Amino acid sequence: MSHQLVPGMYVRHPDRPAWGLGQVQSAVGNRVTVNFEHAGKQLVNASVIFLIEVDLDQEKVISPEPGKAPGSR
Repeated sequence: MSHQLVPGMYVRHPDRPAWGLGQVQSAVGNRVTVNFEHAGKQLVNASVIFLIEVDLDQEKVISPEPGKAPGSR
């Protein structure tokens, strides 16, 4: 299952845990703008960095399939 990145969803950057929780602000193609707790607004290339979706209601992390970018088909 692939994950579509949409504004409002919460994510974490797999290589930058110190950035904390981020909220997707916009997603246009592979360009995803995320506002992180400790790093502010960052532009992420989702074809290179596979952001980890966080489900706050379930308090667990939902990872994309290995080798697939969130939102890929």
